[in-house]
Amino acid sequence: MTRMTGGQAIVEMLRRNGVDTIFVLPGVQNDALFAALYDASEAGGKTALRVIHTRHEQAAAYMAFGYARASGKCGAYAVVPGPGFLNTTAALATAYATNAPVLCISGQIASRMIGRGYGQLHEIPDQLAILRGLTKWAAHIYHPTETGIAVDEAFRQMQTGRPRPVGLEMPPDVMALETEVVLPEGFIAPAPATPDPDLIEKAAERLGNSKNPLIMVGSGASGAAEALLAVASLIEAPVFTSYGGKGIVSDRHYLSQNAFAGHELWGKADVVLGVGSRMAHPLMQWGVDEALDLIRIDIDPTEIARIVAPSIGIVADARAALTALHDALLRHNRKRPSREAELTALKKKSLQEIGKLSPQCQYLMAIRRELPDEGVFVDELTQVGYVARLAYPTYRPRTFIHSGYQGTLGFGFPTALGAKIARPEAPVVSISGDGGFLYNAQELASAALHGIDIVAIVFVDGAFGNVRRIQKEDYGNRLIAVELRNPDFARMAESYGVAGISASGPEGLQRELNAALKRRGPTLIEVKVGEMPDPWPVILRPRVRGK
Repeated sequence: MTRMTGGQAIVEMLRRNGVDTIFVLPGVQNDALFAALYDASEAGGKTALRVIHTRHEQAAAYMAFGYARASGKCGAYAVVPGPGFLNTTAALATAYATNAPVLCISGQIASRMIGRGYGQLHEIPDQLAILRGLTKWAAHIYHPTETGIAVDEAFRQMQTGRPRPVGLEMPPDVMALETEVVLPEGFIAPAPATPDPDLIEKAAERLGNSKNPLIMVGSGASGAAEALLAVASLIEAPVFTSYGGKGIVSDRHYLSQNAFAGHELWGKADVVLGVGSRMAHPLMQWGVDEALDLIRIDIDPTEIARIVAPSIGIVADARAALTALHDALLRHNRKRPSREAELTALKKKSLQEIGKLSPQCQYLMAIRRELPDEGVFVDELTQVGYVARLAYPTYRPRTFIHSGYQGTLGFGFPTALGAKIARPEAPVVSISGDGGFLYNAQELASAALHGIDIVAIVFVDGAFGNVRRIQKEDYGNRLIAVELRNPDFARMAESYGVAGISASGPEGLQRELNAALKRRGPTLIEVKVGEMPDPWPVILRPRVRGK
């Protein structure tokens, strides 16, 4: 037994579960936790815990999200209760949508005051219910002696099955209470369960005899890149991805196809293998029919039949299932000619169609030419970001970060800061519009203070551009609440101690990005642009199967 406070118990359990960084914004209800964080940050060596504080709670949570998405490890953050916690909920929703392993640690009001409606500082009704509604699992810690079991359970929930955010709350009196505590050594994730061999065999038979196989992957296959490519190569199956799957098969490989090409292939496929993806766009928008044989591999048994029941559903870790499937395919696969010429031509054709979205594609290619393969690209809800989902070539897993179906405007810049903390050796670039960037522009101060040298590119058109175009084209030019009054972004960055640069056009952006990636410290590049063409007719493809 060791005598410690509740706050010290939380910090020690974070370290025992491999957390080396926590993103925070302090406040009175968490004082005892921050005293423990101080001691942990000063520990030195492998036991040190890095504390990154931000200027807004939303940014702390988004940084934890970026850390998790770039590394695959737990991204942890701690904030005060009530408005502090509520400020993080957009990021929690984004982590939930994108299957990111994020841990929220929230303070509370004093234990004896919870649920009484006394109007205590930061009191909200049933905070735990809100936390549970945005996470896979959440709990209240009533006493320091419960901390070890609670934290380990949080990591068990986060790291087994489908990864998603989890949450813990602890009142200030529990954080400060010192008592004898026994702590476990930390949760150790078990080896993935062996996939059902009969289902693997049936899937291998179907895929081995298929004439036009097709594979779709999502972020659930991020740890299975090698096994996935082995399966795809064996059956000469083109692979297209959801946003989260970009880079799992390098876009340099002829089997890797963007979603535009995937739409064309979907209409001709006889067997489709989905791995670690909701498959929402093709199943709901492109259509299915009796001629399409659907096989799915997913860690989440509730996801496999959510939209359309597959003919074969394999509940398993992607790498374990694909490895077993590859071995089974060696027994069932028919002899196949290479499709390299065909698929190379298809990729060229699709890129020509997407390339009509100018200047978005030119800006994206300017970024891609300067960012190395391992560089991390964080998109946004902006005209260039929408096109990036199709047109930005991605060569490695976890190097394209997005907000999934939540579409959380303003997430990009703070998320990129967290990604850089997770991957200090990799260049990190975020793109934003002028609308989204000002959601978290204050974190220029955090970038400067903590020396987080990312490159933030801000495309400035003086409006919420996507909404303005819709109002103009679909609602008779009735423009309302879309025009923006902007600062001089480059000068604003300089005022924070961040290099601020103005660039003009794709060539100017490429030149300044080249210089920024060689420069120490964070950089903001402001790019003034005009109205851009509507990307949605290219991105949202019509139904090609079924009614």
